[in-house]
Amino acid sequence: MTEPLLPVNQAVVSIAPDKLLGFQRQVSGIEDLTFLTFGEPGFDTPAVVKEATIAAINNNRSHYGNSQGEPGVRKAILGYMKDRYDLDYPSIDNVVVTVGVTEAMQSIFKTLIAKGEGLLIPEPAYGSYFASLSLADGVAVPIDTAKNKFKLTPALVDEALAQATVPVRAILLNYPNNPTGVTYSKEELEELAACFKKHQIWVISDEIYSELTYAHDHYSIGKLLPEQTLVVNGLSKSHAMTGYRLGFILGPASVMQYIQKVHGSLTYSVPTFIEDGAETALQMTRAELDYMKESYQDRRDFAKQALEDLGFDVVDPEGAFYLFAKIPADFGTDGWTFAEKLAEEGKVAVIPGAAFSHFKEANAYIRISYATAQDQLEIGFAKLRDYIEKARANR
Repeated sequence: MTEPLLPVNQAVVSIAPDKLLGFQRQVSGIEDLTFLTFGEPGFDTPAVVKEATIAAINNNRSHYGNSQGEPGVRKAILGYMKDRYDLDYPSIDNVVVTVGVTEAMQSIFKTLIAKGEGLLIPEPAYGSYFASLSLADGVAVPIDTAKNKFKLTPALVDEALAQATVPVRAILLNYPNNPTGVTYSKEELEELAACFKKHQIWVISDEIYSELTYAHDHYSIGKLLPEQTLVVNGLSKSHAMTGYRLGFILGPASVMQYIQKVHGSLTYSVPTFIEDGAETALQMTRAELDYMKESYQDRRDFAKQALEDLGFDVVDPEGAFYLFAKIPADFGTDGWTFAEKLAEEGKVAVIPGAAFSHFKEANAYIRISYATAQDQLEIGFAKLRDYIEKARANR
């Protein structure tokens, strides 16, 4: 690679490449590849949302909007969060509308974490968090949840804080979790909330998969610890609106005013016609969206059983649309090599577990997305089964 003529910011140069995106690029040129990698809903955006967005464009809703979010969509967000999760916020001033969850995270990190300060990140975790934190000059303080079946506990938090070499300002809690699919009950969250309150750290709660829980309804930690929690959510997964890039942050108005400063400098505002479409989406009932969740649950059950029949050890997938699976013992413990060979020889793309964690326990795992359409899922698993059977027969 040719070096740039002039030097660039070393903070950007030193950001570690995203392993998830890197692996996808690595295998993307393989012919006849079935992708079980993307967190892309296997559905189109609901028709009423598309119609509202088109109507907004036709009505010339294409000018600068309110930087914090149009009042109508922020009011709809408050209603949605109250209806779904019984979260009560007094005013639209408690909401900032962002360009997806990624921008929400950047705005939060730059607001809460000063240079050299730490953020607790339970791993495995979505790789984009680490790049966003680096851009904020923060320091990742990872927690290895593999010690407890990939679930965070107060004891793990206490241990991480005791061993941290930098001042820790916040913890990033993502549930249902990408990549493991684990989530938390109200009782588990109550224990964690007491721990976070004791240590007086901010809680950044990424709840983008909150509508996709299967054993029980999602419970937001924002209800337990509203004074020190920032709840992050959006419409990408719940409403099949990934391309709309509509996210939002809710929290105490006293800190939201500062998050808004950062958000305004990063993007100024979300397009108004997108917000109009989002306002319609937020007014849809759960019943109108259940067809997606029910289908994901069917796909999850199909995929989990298929993996277990082949000898994979699958983390209990309570939410989201991913399976985090330990490769069969007779294939060793190198999930990266397994995923490479599966792509090259079996023509199926999955993501190595090492893309989500710095800890060695994740190396033996792969992540499979079952968000894709059912026919593609069945094709992918037929290929996976053929690959496993042939590999075993040839030994």
